[in-house]
Amino acid sequence: MLASARERLPAEGAGGRRYRGHVSPVARRPDVLIAELRDVLTGPLAEIAQRFSTWVDDLAPHSAMVIFTRECTGRPRKVAGDPSIVDRVTIAELDRVRNELAAGEIRRDGFRLAGRDREVCAILDSTDTLLVFVPRGTRATSAALDLVRAAFGVVATGIRLQVHTASPAYLAESRAASAERARTVAELTESHAVTLETILATLRSKDLDDTRARTTARETATEALIGLRSAVDLHRELAEEALTTAFARLHGELRDLVRHRSLDLQMVAPPVGGRGLPGEVAHAARAIARGAVLAMSGQADVTRVRVAWTCDDSTLLVDVRDDGNGEIDVVELGRQLRDRVETLGGGIESESTPGWGTRIAVSFPLDLPIAATDGPALDALAALAPREIEVLEHLVAGRRNRVIAERLGVSESTVKFHVAGVLRKLGVSTRGEAAALGAEAGVRAAG
Repeated sequence: MLASARERLPAEGAGGRRYRGHVSPVARRPDVLIAELRDVLTGPLAEIAQRFSTWVDDLAPHSAMVIFTRECTGRPRKVAGDPSIVDRVTIAELDRVRNELAAGEIRRDGFRLAGRDREVCAILDSTDTLLVFVPRGTRATSAALDLVRAAFGVVATGIRLQVHTASPAYLAESRAASAERARTVAELTESHAVTLETILATLRSKDLDDTRARTTARETATEALIGLRSAVDLHRELAEEALTTAFARLHGELRDLVRHRSLDLQMVAPPVGGRGLPGEVAHAARAIARGAVLAMSGQADVTRVRVAWTCDDSTLLVDVRDDGNGEIDVVELGRQLRDRVETLGGGIESESTPGWGTRIAVSFPLDLPIAATDGPALDALAALAPREIEVLEHLVAGRRNRVIAERLGVSESTVKFHVAGVLRKLGVSTRGEAAALGAEAGVRAAG
Protein backbone atom coordinates (compact mmCIF):
# COMPACT_ATOMS: atom_id res chain seq x y z
CA MET A 1 0.00 0.00 0.00
CA LEU A 2 1.28 3.46 -0.86
CA ALA A 3 2.10 5.50 2.22
CA SER A 4 0.55 8.89 2.84
CA ALA A 5 2.49 11.92 1.65
CA ARG A 6 1.56 13.62 4.93
CA GLU A 7 3.37 10.94 6.92
CA ARG A 8 6.63 12.05 5.32
CA LEU A 9 6.23 15.78 5.24
CA PRO A 10 7.05 18.31 7.95
CA ALA A 11 4.15 19.56 10.02
CA GLU A 12 5.26 23.13 9.65
CA GLY A 13 5.84 25.41 6.69
CA ALA A 14 9.14 27.17 6.16
CA GLY A 15 7.80 30.24 7.90
CA GLY A 16 6.97 28.29 11.06
CA ARG A 17 3.17 28.11 10.60
CA ARG A 18 1.61 24.72 11.34
CA TYR A 19 -0.57 23.54 8.46
CA ARG A 20 -4.08 22.68 9.60
CA GLY A 21 -4.05 18.98 8.82
CA HIS A 22 -7.61 18.32 10.03
CA VAL A 23 -9.30 21.29 8.38
CA SER A 24 -9.99 21.17 4.67
CA PRO A 25 -8.54 24.15 2.77
CA VAL A 26 -11.97 24.76 1.27
CA ALA A 27 -13.37 25.35 4.77
CA ARG A 28 -10.62 27.73 5.89
CA ARG A 29 -10.90 31.48 5.84
CA PRO A 30 -9.43 33.06 2.69
CA ASP A 31 -6.85 35.04 4.69
CA VAL A 32 -5.63 31.84 6.37
CA LEU A 33 -5.43 30.04 3.03
CA ILE A 34 -3.39 32.86 1.49
CA ALA A 35 -1.10 33.06 4.51
CA GLU A 36 -0.41 29.33 4.35
CA LEU A 37 0.15 29.54 0.58
CA ARG A 38 2.71 32.28 1.27
CA ASP A 39 4.54 29.80 3.51
CA VAL A 40 4.65 27.38 0.57
CA LEU A 41 6.59 30.00 -1.40
CA THR A 42 9.01 30.66 1.46
CA GLY A 43 12.01 28.38 1.79
CA PRO A 44 14.43 26.41 -0.41
CA LEU A 45 13.23 25.98 -3.96
CA ALA A 46 14.23 22.30 -3.91
CA GLU A 47 11.65 21.64 -1.16
CA ILE A 48 8.73 23.58 -2.61
CA ALA A 49 6.91 20.40 -3.69
CA GLN A 50 7.05 19.11 -0.12
CA ARG A 51 5.52 22.32 1.21
CA PHE A 52 2.86 22.44 -1.51
CA SER A 53 2.03 18.75 -1.01
CA THR A 54 1.34 19.43 2.66
CA TRP A 55 -0.93 22.35 1.73
CA VAL A 56 -2.84 20.30 -0.85
CA ASP A 57 -3.16 16.95 0.94
CA ASP A 58 -6.44 17.65 2.79
CA LEU A 59 -7.89 19.13 -0.37
CA ALA A 60 -6.77 16.38 -2.75
CA PRO A 61 -5.29 13.42 -0.81
CA HIS A 62 -2.32 11.93 -2.60
CA SER A 63 0.61 9.60 -2.05
CA ALA A 64 3.13 11.32 -4.32
CA MET A 65 3.54 14.69 -6.02
CA VAL A 66 5.88 15.97 -8.73
CA ILE A 67 6.29 19.54 -10.01
CA PHE A 68 8.09 19.62 -13.36
CA THR A 69 9.46 22.80 -14.90
CA ARG A 70 12.05 23.33 -17.59
CA GLU A 71 12.84 26.69 -15.97
CA CYS A 72 14.95 24.94 -13.33
CA THR A 73 18.00 23.61 -15.12
CA GLY A 74 19.47 21.97 -12.03
CA ARG A 75 16.44 20.19 -10.63
CA PRO A 76 13.54 20.26 -13.11
CA ARG A 77 11.64 17.81 -10.86
CA LYS A 78 10.46 18.94 -7.42
CA VAL A 79 9.07 15.91 -5.57
CA ALA A 80 7.28 14.86 -2.40
CA GLY A 81 5.82 11.63 -1.10
CA ASP A 82 6.28 7.93 -1.85
CA PRO A 83 9.94 7.27 -2.76
CA SER A 84 9.00 4.26 -4.89
CA ILE A 85 7.31 6.74 -7.24
CA VAL A 86 9.13 10.06 -6.94
CA ASP A 87 12.61 8.53 -7.00
CA ARG A 88 11.84 6.64 -10.21
CA VAL A 89 9.77 9.08 -12.25
CA THR A 90 11.69 10.21 -15.31
CA ILE A 91 11.84 13.48 -17.20
CA ALA A 92 10.77 11.66 -20.38
CA GLU A 93 7.59 10.43 -18.65
CA LEU A 94 6.78 13.91 -17.34
CA ASP A 95 7.44 15.41 -20.76
CA ARG A 96 4.93 13.02 -22.32
CA VAL A 97 2.27 14.00 -19.76
CA ARG A 98 2.98 17.69 -20.32
CA ASN A 99 2.63 17.32 -24.09
CA GLU A 100 -0.84 15.74 -23.64
CA LEU A 101 -2.26 18.77 -21.79
CA ALA A 102 -3.36 22.24 -22.78
CA ALA A 103 -2.49 25.23 -20.59
CA GLY A 104 -4.88 25.45 -17.63
CA GLU A 105 -6.20 21.91 -18.16
CA ILE A 106 -6.90 19.49 -15.31
CA ARG A 107 -6.90 15.84 -16.31
CA ARG A 108 -7.56 12.72 -14.23
CA ASP A 109 -6.39 9.83 -16.35
CA GLY A 110 -3.99 6.92 -16.63
CA PHE A 111 -0.40 7.88 -17.41
CA ARG A 112 2.87 6.00 -17.30
CA LEU A 113 4.75 7.20 -14.25
CA ALA A 114 7.78 5.67 -12.50
CA GLY A 115 7.85 2.75 -14.90
CA ARG A 116 4.20 1.68 -14.88
CA ASP A 117 0.69 2.91 -15.71
CA ARG A 118 -1.02 4.73 -12.83
CA GLU A 119 -4.12 6.80 -12.22
CA VAL A 120 -2.87 10.36 -11.78
CA CYS A 121 -4.16 13.89 -11.70
CA ALA A 122 -2.21 16.30 -13.91
CA ILE A 123 -2.46 20.09 -14.14
CA LEU A 124 -0.55 22.25 -16.63
CA ASP A 125 -0.11 25.90 -15.67
CA SER A 126 0.13 28.71 -18.22
CA THR A 127 3.83 29.03 -17.30
CA ASP A 128 4.27 25.53 -18.84
CA THR A 129 4.90 24.13 -15.34
CA LEU A 130 3.38 20.70 -14.74
CA LEU A 131 1.84 19.35 -11.52
CA VAL A 132 1.30 15.60 -11.25
CA PHE A 133 0.05 13.76 -8.19
CA VAL A 134 -1.10 10.20 -7.49
CA PRO A 135 -4.51 10.29 -5.73
CA ARG A 136 -5.00 8.42 -2.46
CA GLY A 137 -8.32 7.46 -0.93
CA THR A 138 -11.23 9.84 -1.47
CA ARG A 139 -11.52 11.26 -4.97
CA ALA A 140 -11.06 15.04 -4.98
CA THR A 141 -14.06 17.12 -6.07
CA SER A 142 -14.00 19.40 -9.10
CA ALA A 143 -14.20 22.43 -6.81
CA ALA A 144 -11.22 21.20 -4.84
CA LEU A 145 -9.18 20.65 -8.00
CA ASP A 146 -10.07 24.13 -9.23
CA LEU A 147 -8.63 25.51 -6.00
CA VAL A 148 -5.50 23.36 -6.40
CA ARG A 149 -5.10 24.68 -9.95
CA ALA A 150 -5.37 28.29 -8.79
CA ALA A 151 -2.89 27.75 -5.95
CA PHE A 152 -0.52 25.93 -8.27
CA GLY A 153 -0.57 28.94 -10.59
CA VAL A 154 0.78 31.04 -7.72
CA VAL A 155 3.43 28.42 -6.92
CA ALA A 156 4.48 28.09 -10.58
CA THR A 157 4.81 31.86 -10.87
CA GLY A 158 6.89 31.93 -7.68
CA ILE A 159 9.23 29.31 -9.13
CA ARG A 160 9.59 31.28 -12.35
CA LEU A 161 10.34 34.52 -10.51
CA GLN A 162 13.00 32.91 -8.35
CA VAL A 163 14.66 31.36 -11.40
CA HIS A 164 14.50 34.56 -13.45
CA THR A 165 15.97 36.72 -10.70
CA ALA A 166 18.79 34.17 -10.45
CA SER A 167 19.24 34.51 -6.70
CA PRO A 168 22.56 33.24 -5.30
CA ALA A 169 20.79 30.44 -3.42
CA TYR A 170 19.09 29.22 -6.60
CA LEU A 171 22.30 29.43 -8.61
CA ALA A 172 24.31 27.48 -6.03
CA GLU A 173 21.68 24.75 -5.84
CA SER A 174 21.31 24.62 -9.60
CA ARG A 175 25.03 24.33 -10.24
CA ALA A 176 25.45 21.58 -7.65
CA ALA A 177 22.48 19.68 -9.06
CA SER A 178 23.73 20.09 -12.63
CA ALA A 179 27.09 18.61 -11.68
CA GLU A 180 25.46 15.65 -9.96
CA ARG A 181 23.11 15.01 -12.88
CA ALA A 182 25.93 15.23 -15.40
CA ARG A 183 27.88 12.63 -13.43
CA THR A 184 24.83 10.36 -13.15
CA VAL A 185 24.07 10.61 -16.86
CA ALA A 186 27.69 9.80 -17.71
CA GLU A 187 27.61 6.72 -15.49
CA LEU A 188 24.29 5.53 -16.91
CA THR A 189 25.55 6.05 -20.43
CA GLU A 190 28.70 4.06 -19.76
CA SER A 191 26.90 1.23 -17.99
CA HIS A 192 24.06 0.79 -20.46
CA ALA A 193 26.20 1.31 -23.53
CA VAL A 194 28.65 -1.39 -22.44
CA THR A 195 25.79 -3.81 -21.71
CA LEU A 196 23.96 -3.18 -24.95
CA GLU A 197 27.10 -3.25 -27.06
CA THR A 198 27.97 -6.62 -25.51
CA ILE A 199 24.52 -7.93 -26.47
CA LEU A 200 25.00 -6.71 -30.02
CA ALA A 201 28.42 -8.33 -30.26
CA THR A 202 27.05 -11.62 -28.98
CA LEU A 203 24.09 -11.65 -31.30
CA ARG A 204 26.31 -10.90 -34.28
CA SER A 205 28.37 -13.98 -33.56
CA LYS A 206 28.50 -16.53 -36.38
CA ASP A 207 28.09 -19.31 -33.85
CA LEU A 208 24.36 -18.48 -33.51
CA ASP A 209 22.09 -20.22 -36.05
CA ASP A 210 18.72 -18.70 -35.28
CA THR A 211 18.79 -15.82 -37.74
CA ARG A 212 15.34 -14.56 -36.91
CA ALA A 213 16.01 -14.45 -33.16
CA ARG A 214 19.33 -12.77 -33.80
CA THR A 215 17.71 -10.13 -36.00
CA THR A 216 14.91 -9.42 -33.55
CA ALA A 217 17.30 -9.13 -30.62
CA ARG A 218 19.63 -6.90 -32.61
CA GLU A 219 16.76 -4.55 -33.46
CA THR A 220 15.65 -4.46 -29.82
CA ALA A 221 19.15 -3.65 -28.59
CA THR A 222 19.61 -1.00 -31.28
CA GLU A 223 16.35 0.68 -30.29
CA ALA A 224 17.46 0.62 -26.65
CA LEU A 225 20.72 2.33 -27.55
CA ILE A 226 18.87 5.01 -29.51
CA GLY A 227 16.49 5.50 -26.60
CA LEU A 228 19.37 5.85 -24.17
CA ARG A 229 21.10 8.44 -26.33
CA SER A 230 17.81 10.33 -26.66
CA ALA A 231 17.47 10.38 -22.87
CA VAL A 232 20.99 11.76 -22.55
CA ASP A 233 20.21 14.43 -25.15
CA LEU A 234 17.07 15.39 -23.21
CA HIS A 235 19.03 15.76 -19.97
CA ARG A 236 21.64 17.83 -21.80
CA GLU A 237 18.88 20.04 -23.27
CA LEU A 238 17.54 20.69 -19.76
CA ALA A 239 21.01 21.41 -18.40
CA GLU A 240 22.20 23.76 -21.16
CA GLU A 241 21.07 26.60 -23.38
CA ALA A 242 22.53 27.36 -26.78
CA LEU A 243 24.53 30.59 -26.58
CA THR A 244 22.53 32.35 -29.31
CA THR A 245 19.22 31.22 -27.77
CA ALA A 246 20.21 32.55 -24.35
CA PHE A 247 21.21 35.90 -25.87
CA ALA A 248 17.99 36.11 -27.91
CA ARG A 249 15.96 35.61 -24.72
CA LEU A 250 17.94 38.44 -23.10
CA HIS A 251 17.25 40.70 -26.09
CA GLY A 252 13.53 40.12 -25.77
CA GLU A 253 13.57 40.79 -22.01
CA LEU A 254 15.56 44.02 -22.40
CA ARG A 255 13.39 45.23 -25.26
CA ASP A 256 10.35 44.97 -22.99
CA LEU A 257 12.28 46.59 -20.14
CA VAL A 258 13.16 49.77 -22.07
CA ARG A 259 10.13 49.88 -24.34
CA HIS A 260 8.76 53.09 -22.79
CA ARG A 261 12.10 54.88 -22.58
CA SER A 262 13.92 56.96 -25.17
CA LEU A 263 16.92 54.69 -25.24
CA ASP A 264 19.05 53.27 -28.03
CA LEU A 265 19.59 49.66 -26.97
CA GLN A 266 22.52 48.16 -28.87
CA MET A 267 22.80 44.37 -28.66
CA VAL A 268 26.08 42.81 -29.85
CA ALA A 269 25.25 39.15 -30.38
CA PRO A 270 27.84 36.41 -29.79
CA PRO A 271 29.03 34.36 -32.75
CA VAL A 272 26.85 31.46 -33.86
CA GLY A 273 27.97 28.03 -32.70
CA GLY A 274 30.31 27.12 -29.90
CA ARG A 275 29.53 25.23 -26.73
CA GLY A 276 26.26 25.66 -24.85
CA LEU A 277 25.92 27.60 -21.64
CA PRO A 278 25.14 25.77 -18.39
CA GLY A 279 21.59 26.75 -17.49
CA GLU A 280 22.53 28.50 -14.26
CA VAL A 281 25.16 30.59 -16.09
CA ALA A 282 22.60 31.64 -18.71
CA HIS A 283 20.10 32.66 -16.02
CA ALA A 284 22.74 34.60 -14.06
CA ALA A 285 24.11 36.35 -17.15
CA ARG A 286 20.64 37.57 -18.12
CA ALA A 287 19.92 38.72 -14.56
CA ILE A 288 23.22 40.65 -14.44
CA ALA A 289 22.54 42.31 -17.80
CA ARG A 290 18.98 43.25 -16.79
CA GLY A 291 20.16 44.74 -13.50
CA ALA A 292 22.92 46.76 -15.17
CA VAL A 293 20.69 48.05 -17.99
CA LEU A 294 17.95 48.99 -15.53
CA ALA A 295 20.41 50.97 -13.38
CA MET A 296 22.06 52.69 -16.35
CA SER A 297 18.83 53.60 -18.10
CA GLY A 298 17.61 55.32 -14.95
CA GLN A 299 20.11 58.15 -15.48
CA ALA A 300 18.63 61.24 -17.12
CA ASP A 301 21.61 61.82 -19.43
CA VAL A 302 21.89 58.29 -20.85
CA THR A 303 20.73 57.86 -24.44
CA ARG A 304 22.51 54.65 -25.42
CA VAL A 305 23.29 51.33 -23.67
CA ARG A 306 25.39 48.65 -25.30
CA VAL A 307 25.20 44.98 -24.25
CA ALA A 308 27.71 42.48 -25.62
CA TRP A 309 28.33 38.80 -24.95
CA THR A 310 31.45 36.94 -26.03
CA CYS A 311 32.26 33.34 -25.29
CA ASP A 312 35.08 30.89 -25.75
CA ASP A 313 35.36 27.27 -24.65
CA SER A 314 35.78 28.15 -20.98
CA THR A 315 34.35 31.61 -20.21
CA LEU A 316 31.33 33.79 -20.94
CA LEU A 317 32.04 37.54 -20.90
CA VAL A 318 29.16 39.99 -20.35
CA ASP A 319 29.89 43.65 -21.10
CA VAL A 320 27.36 46.43 -20.47
CA ARG A 321 28.19 50.10 -20.95
CA ASP A 322 26.36 53.43 -21.38
CA ASP A 323 27.10 56.88 -22.85
CA GLY A 324 26.18 58.88 -19.73
CA ASN A 325 28.25 61.27 -17.66
CA GLY A 326 29.60 58.53 -15.41
CA GLU A 327 27.72 59.65 -12.32
CA ILE A 328 26.22 56.28 -11.36
CA ASP A 329 27.32 54.72 -8.05
CA VAL A 330 29.28 51.75 -9.44
CA VAL A 331 30.25 50.57 -5.95
CA GLU A 332 26.60 50.11 -4.98
CA LEU A 333 25.72 48.60 -8.36
CA GLY A 334 28.61 46.16 -8.07
CA ARG A 335 27.49 45.21 -4.57
CA GLN A 336 24.01 44.40 -5.85
CA LEU A 337 25.36 42.17 -8.63
CA ARG A 338 28.39 40.60 -6.96
CA ASP A 339 26.65 37.80 -5.02
CA ARG A 340 25.19 36.27 -8.17
CA VAL A 341 28.52 36.44 -9.95
CA GLU A 342 30.65 35.03 -7.15
CA THR A 343 28.19 32.19 -6.47
CA LEU A 344 29.18 30.78 -9.87
CA GLY A 345 32.89 31.48 -9.41
CA GLY A 346 32.86 34.51 -11.69
CA GLY A 347 34.43 37.95 -11.49
CA ILE A 348 33.05 41.46 -11.89
CA GLU A 349 34.69 44.76 -12.79
CA SER A 350 32.99 48.15 -12.81
CA GLU A 351 34.18 51.61 -13.75
CA SER A 352 32.60 55.02 -14.09
CA THR A 353 34.49 57.84 -15.77
CA PRO A 354 33.07 61.40 -15.73
CA GLY A 355 32.16 62.37 -19.28
CA TRP A 356 32.74 58.86 -20.63
CA GLY A 357 30.04 56.75 -19.04
CA THR A 358 29.80 53.56 -17.00
CA ARG A 359 30.93 50.03 -17.77
CA ILE A 360 30.14 46.72 -16.06
CA ALA A 361 32.16 43.66 -17.16
CA VAL A 362 31.45 40.18 -15.80
CA SER A 363 33.13 36.86 -16.53
CA PHE A 364 31.48 33.49 -15.85
CA PRO A 365 33.43 30.19 -16.00
CA LEU A 366 31.48 27.59 -17.96
CA ASP A 367 32.89 24.64 -16.05
CA LEU A 368 32.59 23.85 -12.38
CA PRO A 369 35.64 24.85 -10.35
CA ILE A 370 37.60 21.97 -8.93
CA ALA A 371 36.52 21.70 -5.34
CA ALA A 372 39.16 21.79 -2.65
CA THR A 373 39.48 18.52 -0.70
CA ASP A 374 41.19 17.38 2.44
CA GLY A 375 43.34 14.88 0.62
CA PRO A 376 43.56 12.43 -2.28
CA ALA A 377 41.10 10.06 -0.64
CA LEU A 378 38.25 12.58 -0.67
CA ASP A 379 39.15 13.58 -4.22
CA ALA A 380 38.85 9.95 -5.34
CA LEU A 381 35.56 9.39 -3.53
CA ALA A 382 33.99 12.32 -5.40
CA ALA A 383 33.80 10.11 -8.50
CA LEU A 384 31.66 7.42 -6.83
CA ALA A 385 27.92 7.11 -7.40
CA PRO A 386 25.59 6.89 -4.36
CA ARG A 387 25.17 3.10 -4.73
CA GLU A 388 28.94 2.68 -5.01
CA ILE A 389 29.36 4.63 -1.78
CA GLU A 390 26.96 2.19 -0.10
CA VAL A 391 28.99 -0.76 -1.40
CA LEU A 392 32.19 0.89 -0.17
CA GLU A 393 30.66 1.25 3.30
CA HIS A 394 30.16 -2.51 3.35
CA LEU A 395 33.71 -3.08 2.11
CA VAL A 396 34.96 -0.94 5.00
CA ALA A 397 32.98 -3.27 7.27
CA GLY A 398 34.82 -6.24 5.72
CA ARG A 399 31.80 -7.95 4.18
CA ARG A 400 31.84 -10.33 1.23
CA ASN A 401 29.71 -9.93 -1.90
CA ARG A 402 27.01 -12.41 -0.82
CA VAL A 403 26.40 -10.59 2.46
CA ILE A 404 26.44 -7.18 0.76
CA ALA A 405 23.87 -8.43 -1.76
CA GLU A 406 21.58 -9.58 1.06
CA ARG A 407 21.94 -6.27 2.91
CA LEU A 408 21.22 -4.17 -0.18
CA GLY A 409 18.51 -6.43 -1.59
CA VAL A 410 20.25 -6.94 -4.95
CA SER A 411 21.86 -9.85 -6.75
CA GLU A 412 25.42 -10.90 -6.07
CA SER A 413 26.34 -10.21 -9.69
CA THR A 414 25.12 -6.60 -9.25
CA VAL A 415 27.37 -6.25 -6.21
CA LYS A 416 30.32 -7.58 -8.22
CA PHE A 417 29.60 -4.97 -10.88
CA HIS A 418 29.57 -2.16 -8.28
CA VAL A 419 32.71 -3.44 -6.55
CA ALA A 420 34.52 -3.44 -9.89
CA GLY A 421 33.37 0.15 -10.44
CA VAL A 422 34.61 1.18 -6.99
CA LEU A 423 38.04 -0.36 -7.56
CA ARG A 424 38.35 1.23 -10.99
CA LYS A 425 37.30 4.71 -9.89
CA LEU A 426 39.46 4.65 -6.77
CA GLY A 427 42.44 3.41 -8.76
CA VAL A 428 43.07 0.38 -6.53
CA SER A 429 43.29 -3.33 -7.26
CA THR A 430 41.94 -5.01 -4.12
CA ARG A 431 38.94 -4.73 -1.84
CA GLY A 432 41.23 -4.14 1.11
CA GLU A 433 42.86 -1.14 -0.57
CA ALA A 434 39.43 0.30 -1.38
CA ALA A 435 38.32 -0.18 2.24
CA ALA A 436 41.48 1.50 3.55
CA LEU A 437 41.06 4.44 1.18
CA GLY A 438 37.41 4.81 2.19
CA ALA A 439 38.25 4.70 5.90
CA GLU A 440 40.94 7.33 5.37
CA ALA A 441 38.32 9.62 3.81
CA GLY A 442 35.95 9.13 6.73
CA VAL A 443 33.59 6.52 5.23
CA ARG A 444 31.93 4.67 8.08
CA ALA A 445 31.42 0.91 8.09
CA ALA A 446 27.82 0.03 7.24
CA GLY A 447 25.87 -1.38 10.18
